[in-house]
Amino acid sequence: MHVVIMGCGRVGSTLARSLEDRNHTVSVIDSEPDAFRRLGPGFNGDKVTGIGFDQEVLEKAGIKRADAFAAVSSGDNSNIIAARVARETFGIQQVVARIYDPGRAEVYQRLGITTVATVKWTADQVLRRLLPVGAEPDFRDPSGTIRLDQVPAPTTWVGQRTVIFQEQSQSRIAWIDRLGEGMLPSRDSVIQEGDLLHLVIREEGAAHAYRVIERGPEES
Repeated sequence: MHVVIMGCGRVGSTLARSLEDRNHTVSVIDSEPDAFRRLGPGFNGDKVTGIGFDQEVLEKAGIKRADAFAAVSSGDNSNIIAARVARETFGIQQVVARIYDPGRAEVYQRLGITTVATVKWTADQVLRRLLPVGAEPDFRDPSGTIRLDQVPAPTTWVGQRTVIFQEQSQSRIAWIDRLGEGMLPSRDSVIQEGDLLHLVIREEGAAHAYRVIERGPEES
């Protein structure tokens, strides 16, 4: 796929190199030519100097053949304007905007523009590592109905089949991190010591799920 990135700061340059490493083509837009030095000598994509919401600049960056657009400059207003131009003028469906103001991020999320609220994201990541397991999910869907939680395998559940765990906790194990690798559980999978379970839970059922996790399996 071809991706256009507006902003060649730390986020934009890292994103550009990561996409190239995955064999995608990339064009990076920045108003400061010196910013492109962050890409390093091994970057093979296009470097376009200009304002990222200018249609001519976007066209020069290949927006008409692009599959995705990321606005990750240091300005909220510029990112939102560029994201809207990419989506509404050029019809790009995969559009992400970096936003510093969490209040604005929520507004634009409702308008269909995927946003990453930098300050809120960082605070949430720290919060999840400070609070007890289950106090704050890794992810909630926009409706607030479904949550994704990381749960270290409870001692009481080690050796139990994942299907029993799911039935009793009324959750779903999306995947398991085991010995540094991700695995999808089957009907015969057994929870092992050291597993990290990624659970999909309905918000209303979270309290029940954690009671079952703490209590351990119930004999049938």
